Amino acid sequence: MNAIDRLTALLTKLPGIGKKSAGRMAYYILDADPSYAGFLAEQLSTLHTLIKRCSVCGSFTETDPCPICSDPGRDPAIICVVERAQDVRVIEESREFQGRFHVLGGLIAPLEGVSPEDLSIGQLLNRVRRDNVKEVILAMNPTVEGDTTALYLQKLLKDTNAEVTRLASGLPVGGDLEYTDRLTLSRSFRGRIRM
Repeated sequence: MNAIDRLTALLTKLPGIGKKSAGRMAYYILDADPSYAGFLAEQLSTLHTLIKRCSVCGSFTETDPCPICSDPGRDPAIICVVERAQDVRVIEESREFQGRFHVLGGLIAPLEGVSPEDLSIGQLLNRVRRDNVKEVILAMNPTVEGDTTALYLQKLLKDTNAEVTRLASGLPVGGDLEYTDRLTLSRSFRGRIRM
């Protein structure tokens, strides 16, 4: 196996990157200015030393606490619970949420060996009680694992003063009913709003 094959094999381990895409990336890097490859390698090699988890929310950050947790303009009484750190970025890009976050680090998935003890659920409960949180928004994907985790958290949070809400799910803008799955359509009917 030569250097291009080794790089291609490494790139295919990234999510969403197949063998063809990995090969195109490898050849792009090879065709690019050598300084680009050096800069890319440097960024990758320092990633784990520069980026760490926020001690408050669990998101990735260069400073601890992260800029969101240390922002006095954000509402500490509202926590949005997400599965992964990249979900924070997605929600932030919407510019709709002005509270704080909590990253679970995964979802409850017994078949994959992920139990509640493997997630940062204890830290979430401590934050809700300590910080007098008024609302906890469960922003998990509408999957079996996401629903299981949301139901588990809802039961645990009943003993707190926080209202537990869940992101609405339904039909996407520009979507076609013909191609909508039954679960999404069912949730759309249950979550309908008055006009």
